Amino acid sequence: MRSDPRDLSGGDGAEEWLLECVFTGEDLPGLRVAVGECAASAGLKEPRWGEFVLAVNEIASNAIEHGGGRGCLTLRRRSGELECRIADDGPGFPESVIPELLPGLDGAHTGRGLWLARLVTDRLVIDGGAAGASEATGEGGAPDGVHAVGAVVTLAIRV
Repeated sequence: MRSDPRDLSGGDGAEEWLLECVFTGEDLPGLRVAVGECAASAGLKEPRWGEFVLAVNEIASNAIEHGGGRGCLTLRRRSGELECRIADDGPGFPESVIPELLPGLDGAHTGRGLWLARLVTDRLVIDGGAAGASEATGEGGAPDGVHAVGAVVTLAIRV
């Protein structure tokens, strides 16, 4: 894991790059700590702090399990939000896979992490990759030449 803090705002503080890293399953505990520290330093308070870290962990875990064994995370503060974008190399998926009801109550046995992330964040956007007819490149794409063609999930919470 590596971090690359950058101020993208030109000095006005409108956008601040807090963390950028490539991660695998072994990195998840450290990733949770790093995201939590960045969220706290950005001014996020409990209980929203814990909810955000939980949501990021769920999406990162999905990237590892369903997206090729690794993911790329970018975390930034912009326009009053803490925004996290996670990209992977998996087949991608459409936003419609997120169940409306808590998985298990509606007969679904998958999607609990996505459902939970949507529930506790202020914004959740899925760019579904190959299965969702999109590719993760350009702004906010994968760092260090990692070419993510799977899903790109962006979640944000107001600070």
